[in-house]
Amino acid sequence: MGIHGAQRAMQLYPLENAAVQRALDDLLAMTVSLLQLEGMIEVRLTSDVVFINQTRLRLGLDNFAAFSGFVSLMRNTGIGVLRIETGVTRSEWQNWFRLLAALPDAEDPLERLDLLRKRMQDAEITCLSVDEGAAEQEEGDEADEALERAKRTYAHGVSVARDVVAGVRMGRTPSVRRLKRAVQLIVDQVLENELSITGLTTLREYDEYTFTHSVNVCIFAVALGRRLGLDRRQLYDLGLAGLMHDIGKSRIDIEIINKTSSLDDQEWRRMQAHPWLGTLTLFKMREGEQLPYRAILAAHEHHMKIDLSGYPRPIRPRRLSLFSRLVAVADGYDAATTRRSYQTEPLEPESVLREMWMNASRGYDLTLVKALINMLGVYPVGSLVVLDTFEVAVVAGLAPDPEQLNRPLVRIVFDAFGGLVPPPGQLVDLSVARPDGSFARSIVKVTSPDRYGITVSDYFI
Repeated sequence: MGIHGAQRAMQLYPLENAAVQRALDDLLAMTVSLLQLEGMIEVRLTSDVVFINQTRLRLGLDNFAAFSGFVSLMRNTGIGVLRIETGVTRSEWQNWFRLLAALPDAEDPLERLDLLRKRMQDAEITCLSVDEGAAEQEEGDEADEALERAKRTYAHGVSVARDVVAGVRMGRTPSVRRLKRAVQLIVDQVLENELSITGLTTLREYDEYTFTHSVNVCIFAVALGRRLGLDRRQLYDLGLAGLMHDIGKSRIDIEIINKTSSLDDQEWRRMQAHPWLGTLTLFKMREGEQLPYRAILAAHEHHMKIDLSGYPRPIRPRRLSLFSRLVAVADGYDAATTRRSYQTEPLEPESVLREMWMNASRGYDLTLVKALINMLGVYPVGSLVVLDTFEVAVVAGLAPDPEQLNRPLVRIVFDAFGGLVPPPGQLVDLSVARPDGSFARSIVKVTSPDRYGITVSDYFI
């Protein structure tokens, strides 16, 4: 591996040595080539297995020494994840290896990791970052670890969205690099375990709506794009479009955004300005080629509707871009299923999907709505359902059998006697049949979490 080779060369020879220079050149060329394909590189150590993004590194006789040396490096420094971002330089690699060599001995590798992080920050190494790895785990704990990673990714996305909105309101230009990293983490999480991250879209806190909505739209759009066969680079651009689609609202008075009653004509006209205000904001943020035009176009078009009857009204006939139509579908679904300042009673997911499909005046691309329905299932994750056993449950996952979409995975919230089952609740597969072919549980109807006084997201975190 290039990292192991460069590290060994710097241990054995002075910096000026040709072998060191060649090893650094080879490592930089390797990372730049991979970054052009992937957008970001994440090297992850799980037990004794190394993953590069989602690809497991295969161990053979030809790479055994390098593999073992790299695993030892990661373990001795407490590194579980090494992330490499676009823009990494030869100098950053060189400085990073120097910091590794200068780390003092410590019984606890995590102490060395904390010190390494601090020194990397002091040395202004911005395109390389390290994180703690997951603790050794039994196979049965893998789902819990996947959920933990999803929670960290989701929380990071919300934090970045919050900072971007605050920065724009204060007249600052947000960091495109930080935005891209947040989106890359979300895309990687969707590709690794879509259910773990989409389940977190039930975290629709009222006070955090502006930020969680942006992250949710990003997640839904990326998950849809994946179903359509978009490659990783396209998914990165689509995720950025989803995360930034409502950035124009940061330039609208907060009193209008948070108004609980109907908007008057003047306020509504101001609200309708947010797509082109977002377009102007994103153009200002565009640094060279770092911000894709497709993200800017989605901010402008996501309320236009497929028949162009929405806003802003186009000057001449046009066909909405695929990214704009994807973001519009993701935006419409999440907005309708969320409690907001002027929508104290969110609609049930199943009802929202039916409305998006049946009501042409909503202006969505019906092919993409159908893809959303197929992705979320008849009963989307987060729906609260009543079973024929008198139990109440939260839909926790799609039906394992694609032929039985009406029989998803659920977590029991209330037992048959009305007793509250503490989170995370008992996981039940409704598609499992008895020996005689009958089912132990079936869904009777969808109900409202407010009626039972529960918070759906408690059963996903």
